[in-house]
Amino acid sequence: MAERKADEMFKEFKEHSVADFFKKNKQMLGYSSLGRALVTVVHEYMTNSLDACEEAGILPDIAITISKVNENRYYVKVADNGPGIPKNYVGKVFGKILAGTKFHRNMQQRGQQGIGAAGCTLFSQVTTGRPVTITSITANSAYKCNVGIDTVNNKPVTTNVEDIPLSEQHGTCVEGEFAEVKYDTGEHSAYEYIRRTALSNPHVKVTFTDPSGKETVFLRAVETIPARPRISKLHPLGLTVNDLIEMAHTSAERKLSSFMTENFARFSPAKVKEIAEIAKDVDIDMQPSKLAWDDAEKLIAAFKMVKWIAPESDNVVPIGKERIEYAVKNILDPEYMSVVERKPKVFRGGIPFIVEAAVSFGGGSGRKVSGDESAGNILRFANRVPLLFDTGNCAITTAVKDVQWKRYGIDMDNQPVSVLVNVSSVYIPYSGVGKEAIAQEEEIIEEIKLAVMDAARGVQRYISGKQQINYDKSRYRTVMKYTSQLAKDLSALTGVPQDKIQEDLERIVAKHYPKVEALKEDKEAEQ
Repeated sequence: MAERKADEMFKEFKEHSVADFFKKNKQMLGYSSLGRALVTVVHEYMTNSLDACEEAGILPDIAITISKVNENRYYVKVADNGPGIPKNYVGKVFGKILAGTKFHRNMQQRGQQGIGAAGCTLFSQVTTGRPVTITSITANSAYKCNVGIDTVNNKPVTTNVEDIPLSEQHGTCVEGEFAEVKYDTGEHSAYEYIRRTALSNPHVKVTFTDPSGKETVFLRAVETIPARPRISKLHPLGLTVNDLIEMAHTSAERKLSSFMTENFARFSPAKVKEIAEIAKDVDIDMQPSKLAWDDAEKLIAAFKMVKWIAPESDNVVPIGKERIEYAVKNILDPEYMSVVERKPKVFRGGIPFIVEAAVSFGGGSGRKVSGDESAGNILRFANRVPLLFDTGNCAITTAVKDVQWKRYGIDMDNQPVSVLVNVSSVYIPYSGVGKEAIAQEEEIIEEIKLAVMDAARGVQRYISGKQQINYDKSRYRTVMKYTSQLAKDLSALTGVPQDKIQEDLERIVAKHYPKVEALKEDKEAEQ
C-alpha cells in the first residue's frame, strides 16, 4: 500500500530550469514591489553599460528614457557608447540566466551572479509577454534583434535579426516594456538611483528623461577611467572544504602541492612544507583530482593553523578620495565635506575589502523633510553600485547608526548631512539575491564605523569653527556699536579728532577678531 502511494506521489516529480524557477520567484531578483522593480531594471542595464565601457577603456555616456505606457506599465530604453556586443553573444547576454563574463572570475566587479540583464528580459516576458529589443554596433558589425527566453530549457530565443548600417557611434541600446512597475520620486526612485550612480561614478555622464519628458543631465566630474581591478587568486583563509574539492577536481596540475602554489595567494613551497607537517595523513604528492572530502577537511584545518601574509589588496580598486570629493561637489555642492579612505582590511579570514566614507554638510546634503527643513541621510554603495532598499538589514546602516553623532556636533535628525559609504571588495557578502544590503559581517561593520567617525571629525572641526566665528561676529558687532560714542567722548576729553580716535579703536577691535575681519574682507572682495 505504501509503495503504491509513493509511486502515485512521484508521478508529479518534475525537473525545473533555473529560468523557470526565477519566473515563479521574481521577487528574489529584486522585482518585489512596483517601485523597486523599475529601479532593478534601470540598475541592471546601467551596470552592464558601465562595466562594458570601463573594460573597453571608454568614458561612459549613458542615455536613459522611461516612458509611461499606462497604469503600472512603462517603456524603458538604455543606450550606451560601449564597445557593443558580438551578434553571436547577444542571446546569451540577454536571454540566458546564469551566463556572462563575471560569475567565474575572482575579481572586483559590480555584478556577481550572471542574472541581471537576462533577469530583465524574463521580467518583461512574464509581465507583458514581449521580448526586449537590442540594437548593437561593434567595430565590425551592426544589427538589431528581439530576445526572449525559453524558460523550460533556459535558452535564449532570438528573433527578427536584421543587419543595420555600420556607424562610428558604437554601443548597445536595450529597450523593453515592463508591467507591474511604477515610476515615482523620492529616496527609492529610479531618478535617485541614477543620481547616486553619478555620485559614485564621477567619470560617467548620464542623460535621463523621465515619464513627464523632463531631461536631467548628470555631467561627469572627472575625465579619467578608474583603474581596472585585476583577477586575483583566492587566499587560503577564505576557502571552504567544498571550494577546495571543486577546484582540485578540475585542476590540471599533477600534484596537490603544485595545485596549491599555483591556485592560491601567498602559497609558497615553504608553506606547502608547513601544511604537510601539520596534515601528515594527507599525501601532498597525490593527484588533485583524487582529493577526498576527509583530506580536504584536514587541509582546511591546517590552513587555519599557519600564519599567512595578508591577502593582496591591489586587486581592490576603491572610488578614490579625490574622485569622491569631485563627485560630492558636483552632485551635492555642500558647504563642507570630509572624505576618508581606509587602508585595506580582511573579513572571513581572507577576503580583502576597502571602506571609503564621506560626510558632507550643508548645500544639497541630507534629505528634505518639510519645506526648507532637512535631515541627515545615508548613501550606501557596494563596488560603486547604489543600494536603495533593505536599508535596515545593511552593515552600512548598522555602522552609521552606531556612531554617537552628538559627540561631533552633528544632529542627524535636524541638520542637512549626508553620509556616503562605499565598500569595495572582490566579494561583497550581500544578504540576499537582490544585492541591496551588505551582510552584517563584524569586521566590515567595525571598519565602516571607524571610517565614518574619522570623516565626522573633519566636519566637527568645521562646525565648531563656524560656531566660534558666529560667536565672534556677535561680539564684534556689539563692540563696534560703542566705538563711535567712545571716540566722541574721548575726543571731547583729549582734543584729538574723533575720526582718528574711531579709526584707532576699530583697528584695535579688528586685531582681537582677526577671523571676522578676514571674512569681512573676503565678502568685500566678492562684491
